[in-house]
Formats: sequence, C-alpha cells, structure tokens
Amino acid sequence: MPAAAVPTNTVAPAIPVGPASPPPAFAARATSVEGSPVREILALTERPGIISFAGGLPAPELFDTEGLRAAYDAAFAASARRALQYSTTEGAPELRAAVAARATARGLPTDADDVVITSGSQQALTLITTALIEPGDVVLVENPTYLAALQCFRLAGARVAAVPCDGEGIVPEALAELVARERPKLLYTVPTFQNPTGRTLPAARRAAVARTAARLGLWLVEDDPYGELRYEGADVPWLAAHPGAEDRTALLGSFSKIMAPGLRLGWLRAPAALRRAAVVAKQAADLHTSTVDQLAAAHYLATVDLDAHIGTVRAAYRERRDALQGALSRTLPADCEWNLPEGGMFVWARLPENHDATALLKTAVTHGVAFVPGAPFHATTPDPRTLRLSFTTHTPPEITEGVARLGRALTEHGVE
Repeated sequence: MPAAAVPTNTVAPAIPVGPASPPPAFAARATSVEGSPVREILALTERPGIISFAGGLPAPELFDTEGLRAAYDAAFAASARRALQYSTTEGAPELRAAVAARATARGLPTDADDVVITSGSQQALTLITTALIEPGDVVLVENPTYLAALQCFRLAGARVAAVPCDGEGIVPEALAELVARERPKLLYTVPTFQNPTGRTLPAARRAAVARTAARLGLWLVEDDPYGELRYEGADVPWLAAHPGAEDRTALLGSFSKIMAPGLRLGWLRAPAALRRAAVVAKQAADLHTSTVDQLAAAHYLATVDLDAHIGTVRAAYRERRDALQGALSRTLPADCEWNLPEGGMFVWARLPENHDATALLKTAVTHGVAFVPGAPFHATTPDPRTLRLSFTTHTPPEITEGVARLGRALTEHGVE
C-alpha cells in the first residue's frame, strides 16, 4: 500500500496573542541592598571644575607608568602564550611568592602556598563571605566601617551588628560581650588607617581581639589596603600575627594603593581550609585573575624597588594630609571636629550639633567641592553630622582651594 502523501504547505497552528508575562522577579538580595553613595557621588563630581574629596582615589600622577609599561612588555617578551592563556585559580606562582615575601618582611611568616591572588581585595572579601556566611548569620563590624563591606555582607543575607568603638577603634571588652551574646560568625575590621575614620587599632587591643576570637570561637577578617601608607609613628603588627589569631584570620591585601588600582590585583592569606573554600568560590566567580596582569606585577616586583616607590607616594601624601589639616584649621568653624590620621587616605570630620552632612553636600557641589557624607558608613543608627574627606587625589594648592570652597558652602548652609 503506498505511503500517504505528506502535505508540503502545512502551516503550524497559530499561537494565541495576548499580553506578555513579565519575567520572574529579581532575587530579594538584589533589591534590598542599596547602591554605593560613594560611586554615585563620584559620577556627580566628574563634572569639570569640581574639587572632590569624595573618592579614595590614588593620585594618578604618582603611578609608575614607565615601570609598569616595561613590566607588561617583559611579561609578553618572556612568554606571550603564557601571558594570554588561562591560569590556575590560586594565582601565578611567582606573584604568590612575591606577596608571601613581602608579608614575611612585614613580620608575618608566609609561604606562597598560603596566598591566593584575587581581582582586587574586594573580591577576596566576597570570596570569604561566600565561604563562611549563610543567610541570617551575624557579622560584626566596626562602626562606622568600609561601605562596600556592608554591601557585601548584606547581599549575603547576613545580620550586621556594630562593635562599640572609640577614637582608637574596637573596644575589646565590648567585643567580648557582643560575641558571647550574639554568637557571630566573623568580625570584619580595617585596623590600620581605617576607612572611613583613618584611626588605627593599638597593638594591645589587637592582642585582646585575637584572644577573644580564640576563646569564644570567631573568624577574623583583617582588611589592610592602607597599611603601607604610614606617614608618622611606628608600624603596628597585623592582627593576624597575634597569638590566638593564627588559625582563624583571613588577611586581605591590595596593590591598588601602592601600584595602581586599574590592575585590579589583590591577595588573600588564610588558613588552609578557609583558603580552599575561597578557591572553590573563586572558580565559580571568574576561574582566575587576569594572567597578564599577574605576570606583569610579578615582573615589576622582581625588577623595581617597590618600597622606594612607596616612599615617594608616602612623602606626597603626607604633604597633602598636612595641607588638608592646615586648611581645615584655618577655615572650619570652631565647633567642627576632625582627626589627624598617622597614615592612609582619609580624614573623618563632624559638623556641629543640628547639622546634616548630606544636606551640606548639595550646597557644597554648587560651590565646586564634594565629600562623602558619613551616614552610609554606619552599620546602625548613623551620625548625620559626620563626613569623610580624602586627601590623596589633589595637590596641596588644590586642597587649599577645595577647603576654601567648603568653607563658603558651610557659611551658606548656616554652619558658623
């Protein structure tokens, strides 16, 4: 029996046309955490003529552009195929070894195997958070604290609690009480030239924090992007170097402030089990950090005296810090307060009672100057009078002019 003929002009049945259905909703964490006010202010201050104390931006004229260009040339000359190829998640061995050597020289014995190279220290913080934090876990932070850390923890669903602090940072007795009561998973701290306050936690308090972590069971995350930018005073050992902290501290470092932020190179030093968990998290995030950037940085560290370059940067930033201090003393009303950090990039200031730094910013921008209000840096009830001023980006004459503009904004705003 012959097969039935198959029509060649068959038309598929029409699909009813109606209103389109919206796609599924975003994850709750994507809509519950606000964007960074610092990034929004930076976009505002890109207008010509604005003198911005807002962003913690290194001075671009101090970048070693020639040395870094030569380092990239050398990375390609040594092996372009390797520089352009995939790499291991942990990082290029020669860069890990260089990081370990620098950490050891600063008083923390470190092997290359202790180190993971990351895409900036911000990624290191994200990896540690991914490895440790479940939704609902308690994370302790200084108050105020680094804004992007608050974003990171809140995106992970953590409950963030503030440790009482004074002018020197964490109060150890208050920390012990809080740990015993809240049973947190980790403490995040920027103990040296903290962002945003510029303060430094003394060695005795660091030792007390390490003892509390060991006694009560607590992970420590020590973020140190500014530690090599010291302008006066003696170095303070890393928190990770204190007894009790050895098996529970993730130390985060960065090349952003001492080489160039555009490299996006940071590093993580952590105990073996936590390091392995962070490596798995990094494999899921980006497989590995840019190979060519790592090899260029490794060549730079092998051939250039980075400490000498840091010395040049320190001298320039010390002059800029002092220029800001002098200008504030001449310009700000007597009821305003600010500190004198021994290093880092920031001065923390406070307006008189009944004044709001966020409202002042709107007036300041009309006068051609910007800063970051301090309220978003607080993990709990904010102090609306506070503001952060970064002194590294501009020259001393520009800083002096910027503070003069701020003074005129203060007068218009009614701060006298």
